[in-house]
Amino acid sequence: MRLDRAALSVGLMLALAGCVTTGPDTPESRLRETKSNKNEDGARILTQLGQQYMQNNDLQGALEQLNKALKYNPNYEPAQTVIAVVYERIKDQPNAELHYRKALEIDPARGGPNNNLGVFLCNSGRAAEAMPYFQKAVADPFYQTPSLAWTNAGSCQSRNGDVAGAEESFRKALAIDSNNGEALYQLANMLYQRNDAFRARAFMQRYDALGPSSSSPQALKLGHDIESRLGNRDAALNYSRRLQTQFPDSEQARALDTTASP
Repeated sequence: MRLDRAALSVGLMLALAGCVTTGPDTPESRLRETKSNKNEDGARILTQLGQQYMQNNDLQGALEQLNKALKYNPNYEPAQTVIAVVYERIKDQPNAELHYRKALEIDPARGGPNNNLGVFLCNSGRAAEAMPYFQKAVADPFYQTPSLAWTNAGSCQSRNGDVAGAEESFRKALAIDSNNGEALYQLANMLYQRNDAFRARAFMQRYDALGPSSSSPQALKLGHDIESRLGNRDAALNYSRRLQTQFPDSEQARALDTTASP
């Protein structure tokens, strides 16, 4: 399951001087506007610094920068989201949830924060609580990645034992983005588990066509198992070779029968 990366992407562009304003041009209004711009800029810059610390695995430094950002502007959604991610990484679940919810409170109808809170709740074992947030995410007409939210919803439903609901969500994700690798893999896996290897193979082939960048040990092992079940020895051997070449130390590679080794 994945967070919405748009909420985690913060630029360094500063507000330009002489921007267009509305309302009466008075010294008081200019002062308020200048202060607001400075707060927004400060929050943006400190949030980006916090992200850089997080990427360098300096989570304490990241928290320091992000808390400073929130002092500049507590309603800066990216800061609320990124600090939630940091708290989640240090296993501080209460504070992570607090900030995911604060990010959502800033604009309750926005798709990204709804998706992110849904992911957090599902990863916390609260699938029933998570589902309404995925529904709100895809209901946002301006949400740019509804396929992501449908995929996350499907993964959450699958974890909760709702196989039919999960399949429907994955298919909705693919209806929006036919190259959604996670949805293709999940549908292939679900069909394989239901002993429908022929249809599973069709989704696996679509997944494979996305290219090497989408490869994972789980997918290559699944491809091997599907072809083996269908009796396609050469195709199964091709998957096993790729798995052992690309991910030789993976659990999936070790699980392969030695007769499938190159």
